Amino acid sequence: MSHLKNRSNSVKDLFLDKFNNKLVLILSSVFSIFMGLTVSGLLMLFLNQNPVEAYKLIIEFAFIDSYNIANIFAKSTPLILTALAFGFAFKAKLFNIGAQGQFYIGVLAAVFVSLKLGWMPPFFVLSLSLAASFAAAGIWASFIGYFKAYFNANEFLVSMMSTYVAVAIMDYLLRGPLQESKGEYPQTDLIPNTAKIPTFINGTQFHYGFFAAVGAALIIYYILWHTRLGFHIRAVGQNRNAAEFSGINEKKIFIIVFLICGGLAGIAGFMQVNGINHMAVQGFEADIGAAGIGVAILGNANPIGIVFAALLFSTLEVGGLMLTQTSSLPSSIIGIMQGSVVIFVVISYFINNKFNILKRKRKLINNGEEI
Repeated sequence: MSHLKNRSNSVKDLFLDKFNNKLVLILSSVFSIFMGLTVSGLLMLFLNQNPVEAYKLIIEFAFIDSYNIANIFAKSTPLILTALAFGFAFKAKLFNIGAQGQFYIGVLAAVFVSLKLGWMPPFFVLSLSLAASFAAAGIWASFIGYFKAYFNANEFLVSMMSTYVAVAIMDYLLRGPLQESKGEYPQTDLIPNTAKIPTFINGTQFHYGFFAAVGAALIIYYILWHTRLGFHIRAVGQNRNAAEFSGINEKKIFIIVFLICGGLAGIAGFMQVNGINHMAVQGFEADIGAAGIGVAILGNANPIGIVFAALLFSTLEVGGLMLTQTSSLPSSIIGIMQGSVVIFVVISYFINNKFNILKRKRKLINNGEEI
């Protein structure tokens, strides 16, 4: 009986520890957002602006009408996907810094299929464009995993450098084979109407791709916590030596993780081309990869948290853009707000990690005393 009672207490303690850890992460994220906005507010004071009034205007502008609200969802769509491209890899303690390049590869694949197969019915051309963007960017990113698996290459550097290669490829194609018909500008022709993602609210940029992005986040969540593959990914992330000893093929995991990450960033490119821009333009959305990293950090690399973090970033961007247009504040204040929040989130993770280490050491010492 005492054995069962002790086991019940240990299960209860484990549950409480997990609950407390999640609660601490949520509260620390909220506190980090508050601190990041506070620091940004102090910078506004140096520009002779009232930060309280500025934040009030940001919220008012962001939700002033249905167009701006719809714009929040539209802007969050690619952010969710590029953040998932970083967060999914991070669960295996891998760093995918090349989401920007993978995004561009997805853009090229989506626009190529859309232009070549635009005569097909909408369902088929959209499905094929989506599949092409996922496959092209996934294969592109899988080479990063391959170099990591078989040459022990630093995935941080390889993924970062691959972005420059992707940008060069895009620049070449937009000034060559894919350049618009007149040959004047580094961009493609407009994709046909059959290849455009339908809008959810007419007259806005809010398209059905947002729901697909949320669906992708739910699928990634399910893979990570409810499948064998997800268990192997998290096991490799927590302890590679133990994972390898238990029979998990970490080389295979590296390649699969980067294949999926690249595919997600590629879909972001499809969403941007077929849902918003309707063409590929040289250098457009140049910060979407970096912004995705910030969103992933704010969301603790959790797919559900990433969705809410992307909506927050988009709200700041939509409201902040109108604020800078109607005041003397520079447009860079938006990036400062977002960056300050991310910095404080990183600091809070560091502090939480130190506290968890001390807690484990104290628990080991107490167990040793009881023995």
